[in-house]
Amino acid sequence: MNKGWYLAAAVAAFSVSAEAATPVSIGISGWTGFAPLTLAKEAGIFEKNGLDVTIKKIPQASRHLALASGDIQCAATTVETWVVWNANGVPAKQIFQMDKSYGADGLVVRPGVAKVADLKGKSVAASAPGTSPYFFLAWILKENGLTLKDVKVVNMEPGPAAQAFVAGQNDAAMTYEPYLSTVRGAPDKGKILATTLDYPAVMDTFGCTPKFLKDNPKAAKAFAESYFQALEMIKADEMKAYEIMGKDVKQTPEKFGASASHLKWQDRAANKAFFAGEFKTFSAKAAALLVEIGIIKATPDLDTLADTSFIQ
Repeated sequence: MNKGWYLAAAVAAFSVSAEAATPVSIGISGWTGFAPLTLAKEAGIFEKNGLDVTIKKIPQASRHLALASGDIQCAATTVETWVVWNANGVPAKQIFQMDKSYGADGLVVRPGVAKVADLKGKSVAASAPGTSPYFFLAWILKENGLTLKDVKVVNMEPGPAAQAFVAGQNDAAMTYEPYLSTVRGAPDKGKILATTLDYPAVMDTFGCTPKFLKDNPKAAKAFAESYFQALEMIKADEMKAYEIMGKDVKQTPEKFGASASHLKWQDRAANKAFFAGEFKTFSAKAAALLVEIGIIKATPDLDTLADTSFIQ
């Protein structure tokens, strides 16, 4: 590591008392947007900030079960997913925004599919109901006058969905980085018809159970600070950070950087702006769609789904 890396880590480090580190397990996936959490773990940022973090890779479709059971206390997922979890009896609060997708999530289709309307009657691979890919598919279809009933949804996680698509299975697929790059690298198999550049409906946040936040307010603050410090480390030595984050998802620093170029990690200023505006409008629109497609029966109290005190 170069001196700049050490300096950035030293300057960013939170002062930690002699108290024992707070043990906490968090649930994430291999999504590129969550990678700063891996960086915070591997670069020792969590440890410096008094956190003993265990990262567990848990599919989005079952992450809420781990949260409800106590197997994890915090998780990273998309904004609308917190709406689903709370509406279905798994209380949790978002405490900071992690990223916004700018082309990192997409709908891939066969060469013969020219527009979204052409998907009517065709098979589309997407994760299970209640997940981001499933929701994003519903969002795209609705924006083009279709519903989920107009297509044949084949439930597959983003990684397998991309691999199956390249192998010739299904007419279309919903996936995200780093798996979307699998299709970017196989133009003969298909094309990316739509992404979050066309439909800005994928943004991720980090949150915890109300009990964890009540019992561990300092730890919650440390999570937010650790995330922002990880972003500073990326700025200080981008390629070294990409090396650490890429290793976790079996990508070279260069390939990881290419995946990351399709999203934007959100710093403290971006967080404050997001929760003051877009968070509220998007959550309301997302909740309405979730009710419409039968994922939730009723909209939970959206004003209780976030606690922004930890990003101040």
